[in-house]
Amino acid sequence: MADAKPIISLDGVTVRFGNQVAVNDMAFAVKNEEVVAVLGQTGAGKSTVLNLILGQIKATTGTVVVDGCDPYANYYALRGKVAVSFQTDRLLPWRTARENVELGLEILGRPEKTRRSLAAEWLNRLKLSAAHHDKYPQQLSGGMRQRVSLARALVIDPDLILLDESFSQLDHVTSKALRTDFLSLVKGLRKTCVLVTHRIDDALEMADRIVVLAVPGEIKLELALSDATRNDPAWLSSATKQISAVMTAHSGEDVPKAADAV
Repeated sequence: MADAKPIISLDGVTVRFGNQVAVNDMAFAVKNEEVVAVLGQTGAGKSTVLNLILGQIKATTGTVVVDGCDPYANYYALRGKVAVSFQTDRLLPWRTARENVELGLEILGRPEKTRRSLAAEWLNRLKLSAAHHDKYPQQLSGGMRQRVSLARALVIDPDLILLDESFSQLDHVTSKALRTDFLSLVKGLRKTCVLVTHRIDDALEMADRIVVLAVPGEIKLELALSDATRNDPAWLSSATKQISAVMTAHSGEDVPKAADAV
C-alpha cells in the first residue's frame, strides 16, 4: 500500500438501538488502496457498519474516522470523497443512463460539457456501449443498470468507494463479469473499496482482506487474501468452510482458526 495511514478507522465502536446491540466493541481499519469485504448474514451488523462509515448514524460509544474526520459530525466534509453503490441500482427513471451518471457531478457543480464527457467516458469504462447511453433505466437489463450505478459512483473520482450488496441481485454470470470489470478499475485507479456482502464468493474473488461478522455485530474472523490464495483450491475450500462456520454459528460459539494467508 502506498500509505500506511488508514482511510477508515473504527475504535471500540458500539451501536445500540434501544436495548438492541447492533455493533459490539468493534475495532478495525482499512488502509488506502485496500479492498475489504465486510461479510455476514442478515443481522450481523453489516449495514450498521456501512452507515457508520457514511456518517448516517452515530456510534453509541467509540470513535469512527473516515479520511481524517468524523463522518457523522463532519458529514459534508466527505462530499465528493466517498461514493456508494447499493444493492438496487437506485437510478432515476426519468433520466437516461448518461444523465444518471452525471448526477453527482451536477451536485458538485461541474460544467455541463465536463459532465457529459466524463459520464460517457465512465459508461464506456464500465463496458456499457454508447448505444445504451441515452436509454432510460427501464430499457436496460439489470446488469446494465448496475453498470450505470457503478459508473455514477466512480465518475466523481472518490477516495473511497462503498458497495452495499452491489452484485447480489444479478445472476452468477453477470455478477462475475461485473465484479471482474469493477475490480480491475478500482485496482488500476488505486482506490480504496469496502464491499458489504452476504455472499462468500463475492468476498473471496474481490477482497484483499475479509472481515466476517456475527451477531451481535462482532468480528469473529479475518482472512487476508492474495493472488496465490485465490488460485489455491485447497486454501479457498478451507476458507469457505471457516467463513460458513462463522456465518451460521450463534454468537459466542467457538469457530475454526483462521487459515494462514499466503
